[in-house]
Amino acid sequence: MTPSRATAVSRAKQVDQTAAPPLAAPVDPAAARSVIAPLYVDKRLRTGEPFLDHADGMVAIVRPLRDDPDLLAAAYLFGAYDVLRDADEWLRARFGPTVAQLVADLRQLMRLSERTRPRSGEAGAAQTEALRKMLLAMCNDLRVVLLRLASRLQTLRWCAATKYEGSEALARETLELYAPLANRLGIWQLKWELEDLSFRFLEPETYKRIARWLEEKRLERERFIEQAKRELNALLAKAGIAAEVSGRPKHIYSIWTKMRGKQLAFDELYDVRALRVIVDTVAQCYQVLSLVHSHWTPVTGEYDDYIARPKPNGYQSLHTVVRDADGRPIEIQIRTRRMHEAAELGMAAHWRYKEGRGDRSASADDERIAWLRQLLAWRQDIGGPQRPGEAAADDRIYVLTPQAKVVELPVGATPIDFAYHVHTELGHRCRGAKVDGAMVPLNTPLKTGQTVEIIAAKSGGPSRDWLNPELGYLASARSRAKVRQWFNALELEQSIVAGREIVDRELQRLGKTAVKLEDLAHRLGYATVDELFAAATKEEFSLRSIEQALMAPLPAPEAAPPPILTGKPKVAPAGKGEVLVVGVDSLLTQLARCCRPVPPDEIVGFVTRGRGVSIHRSGCVNAQALARRQPERVIEVAWGRASGEAAYPVDILVHAQDR
Repeated sequence: MTPSRATAVSRAKQVDQTAAPPLAAPVDPAAARSVIAPLYVDKRLRTGEPFLDHADGMVAIVRPLRDDPDLLAAAYLFGAYDVLRDADEWLRARFGPTVAQLVADLRQLMRLSERTRPRSGEAGAAQTEALRKMLLAMCNDLRVVLLRLASRLQTLRWCAATKYEGSEALARETLELYAPLANRLGIWQLKWELEDLSFRFLEPETYKRIARWLEEKRLERERFIEQAKRELNALLAKAGIAAEVSGRPKHIYSIWTKMRGKQLAFDELYDVRALRVIVDTVAQCYQVLSLVHSHWTPVTGEYDDYIARPKPNGYQSLHTVVRDADGRPIEIQIRTRRMHEAAELGMAAHWRYKEGRGDRSASADDERIAWLRQLLAWRQDIGGPQRPGEAAADDRIYVLTPQAKVVELPVGATPIDFAYHVHTELGHRCRGAKVDGAMVPLNTPLKTGQTVEIIAAKSGGPSRDWLNPELGYLASARSRAKVRQWFNALELEQSIVAGREIVDRELQRLGKTAVKLEDLAHRLGYATVDELFAAATKEEFSLRSIEQALMAPLPAPEAAPPPILTGKPKVAPAGKGEVLVVGVDSLLTQLARCCRPVPPDEIVGFVTRGRGVSIHRSGCVNAQALARRQPERVIEVAWGRASGEAAYPVDILVHAQDR
């Protein structure tokens, strides 16, 4: 055993001997730190940041949002699974099931990020949306999301301080996944810093240019803001309104997005100079707005009332842009103290308000409802409104391929469902599966976040047991349809082979082995030879029909016509009046060669493709088969008046005795 490994084992034993705190008592975050700190020695994240530094940074970020002992303890214990062999059991015994579940869920989110992060920047929109949906499915507790956002922010801070080379992928993922989630939850403190740090890594030159513009104009801007504050404070004091007026910091990423979105130069932006006014009541918000508009000149089209119409994430405030006497624009935001706290802390402000009244238990249901509403709203942000017939989020799971591609499946899906989703042939040849590196039965239900690897044979097909619902091999209707399709194709192939043997035997009996099978199929009303063979296996026609179809018409007589006739007898051409289609004039008709109808036989018509109406005897086997398959193409026909003056070819079977 290496010295470092021995030291880690020794520390783990030392920790195991520590008496577990009683679970009835509140969890002590400081105790969690003191217990885990010895195990974090010499442990670093992939960025090089020490485990304990990362944990301290997470706690510093989360504590202002929610001073929850379980949450803070989980932040300290984020790396327990990396330093302890039986981490889940250890966490439950020492800190209770709540902390253990928070740490386990956080670890799952962090592992998802490590496995799915685009390494060369080519991740498409579909993969990004799938990752968002997967993250959504894994977020059952908002505290886990707060921990993940805090962990990502601390990582970006470390990368900025150490100039870590792999920051671009982290930044891209942050802008695509985590900053939108922080925005949806209204946690502006995290959102702005996540966006600015990510932008700094992705567009370093643009970031520096905007930062330089801000610095160059800083003194001028500060003087202007101080003058505007003095004027506004004087107005408020004269009106008897107690308010807090402050300059509002402008973030580089939001400046860049506004410049790009509105095609404006830096000097043309209204909100580089900005003030924020915080009052006690909503009525005072509108009073302040009236004072501002009467003192300065409002800019047309730059007023937004988010108090009357809050943003989807609950944000409320009055926004307006005015110009001073020199025409310089300034943005002013007006809100109550409660609105300001909600804007800065998002949903955490709601919890702090509840907890401040000692109403923690009563707020549990409110917290859950608010969280679900935010998740549903975020889902609409990332994928648009749910379409009719689209499965709800609770009906889907999201698993990963070994290449970290996200696969969306119905709840209860098995490794076989996964294989069929990836590729139909992979599903047919599926013989085993590994989930997170461990072999599992093929009817094991999968869970969101798992990595699935399929073990496939080189050839073969599915098992009929897979279609047995009691065995639980398939949960997806799509997979079941593919299995049925495979067996239907197999049965068709077997039918074709058997039908070929039947037709070949009949042709040998008739001495017609040289006949073209395509012609025979067409004579019997089948589009392809395979259809003919399959029909023969199913006994859809009599074998005598083959003999009738192969009988050649008699040759025309070579002798001179009898003297009693004034001309040659007419051979009945189609469509000359010998056969009439009831209700229609002058349709092309032809006499079927399989049954050779002649007057006064009872006849029936069948509409062909491109050859007009085929005339059959009513008792013709082929006509009856065609009528069963395509009854809509059968029409009523009758012999015309000219039929008695025409000659018709007939088949004559001559029996002779060889003497």
